[in-house]
Amino acid sequence: MLGGMPEAPQDLVMTLLGAHLRPRDRQAWSGGLVELLGEFGFSAGAARVALTRLVRRQLLAKVKDGRLVHYTVTPRSAAVFEEGDTRIFALGTAEPHKTQWTVLWHAIPEDEKVARTRLVRRLRFLGFGPVQDGTWIAPHDREREVAQLLRDLGVQRYAGLLLGGPAASLDFGAFVRRVWDLDDLAERYRAFVEQFGAHDPDRLSDRAALLLRTRVTHQFRQFPFADPELPSDLVPPPAHRADAVRLFHDLYSALAPAAMRHFDEVMKP
Repeated sequence: MLGGMPEAPQDLVMTLLGAHLRPRDRQAWSGGLVELLGEFGFSAGAARVALTRLVRRQLLAKVKDGRLVHYTVTPRSAAVFEEGDTRIFALGTAEPHKTQWTVLWHAIPEDEKVARTRLVRRLRFLGFGPVQDGTWIAPHDREREVAQLLRDLGVQRYAGLLLGGPAASLDFGAFVRRVWDLDDLAERYRAFVEQFGAHDPDRLSDRAALLLRTRVTHQFRQFPFADPELPSDLVPPPAHRADAVRLFHDLYSALAPAAMRHFDEVMKP
């Protein structure tokens, strides 16, 4: 897919709506969404299937207006957007220092495979790394988020949660380097800056602005899955993170007016 865009059109729909629809509490015309997905290389058939599946997952609601079909965000997708925005827009903006750690242990049975898969994905987004099968660790106090996640998935009875700090007698920095691939993380930040750093928002058409803003947002939203924001007294911040964070915020803001114009134009039936 173009420029590192997601393979699943459902991901692209959520990125588009989270950035261009949700902030203004509006509806999106189905034909416009199909057209926008086409600009990213997806067929009309694939686009319509993606919209249907998002409705089935209760992430979109279908609204009929005569012969026209529109889509709007649901309470479930609004909660997903809110959690995502909190993590994405706060990433790298504070200097983490000595902090509590959160440890989750779970023994979810095999017949709850869907819940296990969803749990793992959400844990990674919250900054957790795997110590071993069924044991996850993250810097900072994540009790509230994890407790809610376990309730949402209905797996509280299979899990245990601990808060605490590392023993001073052991090299905890060496331990976290085994949990997270910090060299790969630094390389990913460097690649992000290299990929998007040369763009001048003032020289782009409205269409190009929306395409670029969506690509930038999609690429940057992958970082919370890889960057736990480890305390700076434990390990240095990842190389190039500060540049990547600054670039994301600059482009996201600068591209917004033109991207919104194109989104609104395409959404006209």
